[in-house]
Amino acid sequence: MDQLIALPGVVAAFAFSDRGELTEAKRRGECPLDDRKLDLLSHLCVANLAVATMQARGWGTLTQSADYYPVEAVTLIGDKWSAMASPTHGVLLDTSQADFDAAYDALTG
Repeated sequence: MDQLIALPGVVAAFAFSDRGELTEAKRRGECPLDDRKLDLLSHLCVANLAVATMQARGWGTLTQSADYYPVEAVTLIGDKWSAMASPTHGVLLDTSQADFDAAYDALTG
């Protein structure tokens, strides 16, 4: 969590269960989300990871390519805020200051 919260543009780093329940959170700067909203974001991340995995497995089957699976992380990019998540952790980023490559590497490394 300390490594995630220290990344450029990250205003919240959080951990969640495989069911999407928030288990830990750290914030810095102008984080707009309290624990209740981070819990909702955690559920959204788990749901998006599940959908991305389904799509990757389906596309891999149709194209006979294993290049799409496993899904390591998902990213949701917005004008002001973005979120990125692996199967157990996520970050909320200020889009204008985010280093998406560093966040991806930290979440999947």
